[in-house]
Amino acid sequence: MGKSLEVLKQVLPTATRVAVLVNPFNAVTNALVPLDAVPAARQLGMQLQVIEARAPEDIERAIDTAVRGKADALWVIGDPIFHFPAQRIPILAARARLPAMYLPRDLVTAGGLMSYGPDFDEMFRHAAIYVDRILKGVNPADIPVEQPTKFVLSINLKTAKALGLSIPRSVLLRADEVIE
Repeated sequence: MGKSLEVLKQVLPTATRVAVLVNPFNAVTNALVPLDAVPAARQLGMQLQVIEARAPEDIERAIDTAVRGKADALWVIGDPIFHFPAQRIPILAARARLPAMYLPRDLVTAGGLMSYGPDFDEMFRHAAIYVDRILKGVNPADIPVEQPTKFVLSINLKTAKALGLSIPRSVLLRADEVIE
């Protein structure tokens, strides 16, 4: 979470207020935001405005809340209700002229500004290996838990241009994918 905010701050150096879109029913992200995101934001001179969306029909209202709250950017924390259809939030964020950071790269290919998160393809391959081992009789309790080791930064330059943003060269050089 800290690295996502760091990249966001590099792209938007004057940003001080970031609206964080969360699903209050997602226990993982709700635990991580106060533990990881809030201290990271504080170190970067940013304040987080947590906005809840419990269902897909809440997303438009949540983005309106971010705009009314004078957010400099939107940070969409990973949750399935935010990812399908992939273009929904990028369209709403673009309409609100709100630069947004996402977790999965799919939202960047759908028109979002940028994403930073684990390589989900690699994670799915590892999950398949776990399933294979379990089906072959290995006790799940005997399989070590692995954290993601590869993270992907994707940037959509078309969206940056539409928002009037110039992505710093240092960020572009670190990007794994640049959509032009």
